[in-house]
Amino acid sequence: MTGLAFLIPIALFMGLAGLGAFFWAMRSGQYEDMDGAAARILIDDDEREER
Repeated sequence: MTGLAFLIPIALFMGLAGLGAFFWAMRSGQYEDMDGAAARILIDDDEREER
C-alpha cells in the first residue's frame, strides 16, 4: 500500500509534465505544417543539391 503512495503522485506528475510539453509544442508552432513534413520525406536529397 505504501508503494501506491509513491507511484500515484509520480504518475500524476509525469502525466502533467507530458501534457505541459504538448501544450508548449502547440504554442511554439511545432504542428503548424503537417503536410510539408509529409511531402519533404519524398524529396530526393540528390535533386535538392543540384538546384
